[in-house]
Amino acid sequence: MTARAAVILAAGQGTRMKSATPKVLHKVGGRTLLDRVIDTVEQIGCQRIVVVVGNHSPAVRELAEKRLGLGAVALQDPPLGTGHAVMAAAAALEGFEGDVLVTNADCPLLLPEDLEPLFAMRAEGADLALLGFEPADALLYGRLIRGASGEVLKIAEPKDATPEELAAKSCYAGMLAAEKGALMGWLGRTSNNNAKGEYYLTEIVSLAVGDGRGVRAHIAPESAVMGCDTPMQLAAAEAVFQQRARAEALANGVALQAPETVHFSYDTRIGPGASVEPFVVFAPGVTVEGGAVIRAFSHLEGAVVRGGAIIGPYARLRPGADIGEDAHIGNFVEVKKVRLGKGAKANHLSYLGDGTVGAGANIGAGTIFCNYDGFDKFETHVGEGAFIGSDTALVAPVTVGAGAFTGTGSVITDDVPADALALARGQQVVKPGWAARFRERKRAEKAAKLKK
Repeated sequence: MTARAAVILAAGQGTRMKSATPKVLHKVGGRTLLDRVIDTVEQIGCQRIVVVVGNHSPAVRELAEKRLGLGAVALQDPPLGTGHAVMAAAAALEGFEGDVLVTNADCPLLLPEDLEPLFAMRAEGADLALLGFEPADALLYGRLIRGASGEVLKIAEPKDATPEELAAKSCYAGMLAAEKGALMGWLGRTSNNNAKGEYYLTEIVSLAVGDGRGVRAHIAPESAVMGCDTPMQLAAAEAVFQQRARAEALANGVALQAPETVHFSYDTRIGPGASVEPFVVFAPGVTVEGGAVIRAFSHLEGAVVRGGAIIGPYARLRPGADIGEDAHIGNFVEVKKVRLGKGAKANHLSYLGDGTVGAGANIGAGTIFCNYDGFDKFETHVGEGAFIGSDTALVAPVTVGAGAFTGTGSVITDDVPADALALARGQQVVKPGWAARFRERKRAEKAAKLKK
């Protein structure tokens, strides 16, 4: 197979996003637009990936270098158009021989199956393969004008197109593939003799046609090439992503009672036979095994839920939560970096942070793992079969042994041996008749004030 490379254009200003966050660092499905595009070109076997960035967005450069290395970033400075951006990647492509894919960084819904046909066309003899789409509203897009056998003859920009050309349904999506030498050769012949003084990538189409080279186009779904230039477009892309994720979950045997209310992330993994009730959010890093139940209004992030476990309603699992088989995490319980053993239960109003809960243990309502002293985190370990009474504060570091009990309302600061009972609360004092005397005195005081 011919070697593959990708040039990802990420140097745009993104001013229409109206945000201090660079456009390509906004997220769809919990992952940045740029990360999503890098993921896709990696999946189609691009061995060399170059991200073209601008001086105005050091955070974009940082992300690209972190993922791909220092040599995978090209600087476009100053920005002089899309053709100029690809030319800026020439040095980073030095030594590479093969096909180069050019794609935008703000198209988070691109899938491998949308781009693979471009390389297939190259293998079948096309010198230049373009990605097109058929938008519901083609007003602002360049039309792909094709001949009788499907070859691309030109891209007609709306302002220059004839009425017949404007009637064409297929439009150019801004992505293409060509052999590196040919691509750079065409780019070297482009001109900036236009109103903006910029070098446009689209000009290579007319150059290739003029050279008698074969230019073909693959038509992808409009959603696949959806850009995210504005908050509204970003929201539209998120909606498409969620629709896809819900459909995939249902197809894989996950029971979604109200699919339109469940929010997925790019890496959510839910096993067949799991059940998800309405208004559940899966932030990044969640795995739910088959047979688990995620009840309504729960929020999960960076967590693992084993088979048969029940989460919620109104539960929050934070990063590091590992909920064992048949364990229960109930309403208004928050779990962070705690591993619960098989059958353990924390059913009501508790915070479990940093530690472990053994199999079969019961965590009473109002229990708190007091894990933080303002500077450091400490762990709490509850043994198998232990019973933690309601309203217990476990002050870490502390261990409650297997089978031990803590009395309701206790503040446990020392380790509790296995099968022991720990009580740590103030002694109750009862003063008979005090309440009646108190009320009588207060009424008398109030009456005296009214007489004045």
